[in-house]
Parts: sequence; structure tokens; C-alpha cells
Amino acid sequence: MPVSVLVLYDDRSAQVERLAHAVAQGAQSVPGVTALLRKVSEANRGDLLSCHALALGCPNWSGIPARLKAWLDEQGDLWEEGSLAGKPGSAFVVGRGRHSGLEFTLLALLHWMLACGMLVVGLPWSKEMERSGSYYGATATGAVTPEDLAQAQRLGRRLAAVALRLYPEEGRNAPGG
Repeated sequence: MPVSVLVLYDDRSAQVERLAHAVAQGAQSVPGVTALLRKVSEANRGDLLSCHALALGCPNWSGIPARLKAWLDEQGDLWEEGSLAGKPGSAFVVGRGRHSGLEFTLLALLHWMLACGMLVVGLPWSKEMERSGSYYGATATGAVTPEDLAQAQRLGRRLAAVALRLYPEEGRNAPGG
């Protein structure tokens, strides 16, 4: 069984969907890793429990949109059960403006992961972040640019590489691993 990265996102924004696909593409580019794209409207608790790593994405609506927040809340006391503890996680967000609270929303997603005992995977500083992005996760402001997509792919690769280091047996036994 290959290492699996669940890319779970609120699909009410075409921009978020573009970043989600880029994150999945980046994760999939790591040998021994497979990416599973799931819209929050199609996801279930089993998707969370069976993945080795999780990337959460949403539009910025002064924080996590209600639909995604409600879905996360409905999954039960994952933090108390320890069901996600030790799994790596990352986040990606889109917004309309540079100062619209993108980092706040990223931190809210990461806070949920930390509460569940997950290991947060961000992005190391890069020159591209002067124009776009955050080391907390991948972001896009307004229309998604090629730089935004490249940053999302880097985040997916980084998350997949961390998951592969944490679950080396699964990666070695995967086709292409």
C-alpha cells in the first residue's frame, strides 16, 4: 500500500480547487506516494483515518468557512482519540486581497491539526514568497498565478516526503517506490 496524502478542500472556490490539484500533483510526484483529492462535500471520516498525511484547503472567509469547520467538527473527538496524532499535515488558502487574513485562516487550519496531535509541515522561505505565499502553507491572492501553483506543488512534495520518511515501509512496497 503506498503512502497516501489526502488533499481535502472546500470546493466553493475554483481558485482553491486549482491549488488543491497542484498540491496533489506535487505529492503524487514523490515515488511511493499517492494523492487522493476530496471535496469536503464528498469526504468522510474514513478518508481522514486511512490517510498517512493531510493537506487542508479553503477560501479565506475571515477564517475557515462554516461548511469546512462544521465538517471537521462532525468528525468527532479526533484530538481526544489520538486518531490523527503523528500524521503530517499542511494547509493552503486563497483570498481576494494580500491583507485579507490569509495567514489567519492558515493558522486556524493548522490549529485544528495541532489540536489533533498532527505534525505541521510548512514551507521554507523562498524568494517567490516576497510576491506570493506564506511559510505557513500555500496561498493565492485573487487569480491563481503560475507561482502560486508552483508553491502549492512544493507544499505537496514536501508533505509527501515527510509522510514517506514517517512511513517508509508503505512507500517501499508501493509501485514505483
